Amino acid sequence: MQCRRDEDPRLLRRGASSHRRSSSTISAVFQRCEVFRPYAVHIDEIFKMFTSYKLRVPVFGAIILDESSKRCLLVKGWKGHTWSFPRGKRNKLEEDHDCAIREVLEETGFDISNLLNKNEYIEKTFGTQRVRLYIIAGVKSNTSFAPLTKKEIREIGWHCLDKLECGNDSVLSRGGIGPRLYMVAPFLKSLKSWISEHPALVAQGSAVPTKGKLIWSAQISPTQGQLMITKGESESSKSPPEASPSDTRPGKSFRNFSFNTPAILNAMEAAFGA
Repeated sequence: MQCRRDEDPRLLRRGASSHRRSSSTISAVFQRCEVFRPYAVHIDEIFKMFTSYKLRVPVFGAIILDESSKRCLLVKGWKGHTWSFPRGKRNKLEEDHDCAIREVLEETGFDISNLLNKNEYIEKTFGTQRVRLYIIAGVKSNTSFAPLTKKEIREIGWHCLDKLECGNDSVLSRGGIGPRLYMVAPFLKSLKSWISEHPALVAQGSAVPTKGKLIWSAQISPTQGQLMITKGESESSKSPPEASPSDTRPGKSFRNFSFNTPAILNAMEAAFGA
């Protein structure tokens, strides 16, 4: 799993500053722990080595396009205001495409295993880190997305490629200052070229949404401190069915209790017949 803190350069600087401030605390922990005590004098060096290692681990993910190939799916990290393609660092001995499948599933809840073509990808190198994004085209606009991991992804949304190319980085964003997009712009030119060579699955002019749209959002209730899940409006105009009133009377668990008689009888017959 890739830590989303490395998405925003501001968060990287903030993390380094936080490390310096807490160095005395970490040193105290190392001094108290018998196993770590011999390494206490090398804390700064160990941290630098770990940071360098993180920047060398290759990253894999996916560029998910809708049926019109005019919108791509982006995710916003839990902290900060930046949007990016779903992706993450590869585990040891993990295949490149398997890493992409796992990361996309964890961050969006969408399984691309049957849609991924190992030969269709865009790859860039940033410093010592290789980033490969597989292109997944033709995903239906009304597909449901929701992360499987907690407190890593705050929002998921469709973004118009034209808006991104024009430098409008505020699509679907709310508040905050500074950069809103991360690791998106470097891939747009190659992505546009790929789209021009691969016709969209729907004809031009078809009734397919072309506007940016928030699909999933997790918000913290300021009054109750609880995690509130908000889904974007449906692409169709069909209203969802009304929820049945919840049973709040005492003794609900007792009233709903029932024996699974067939299973009990089968188990008894198997036990006595042995």
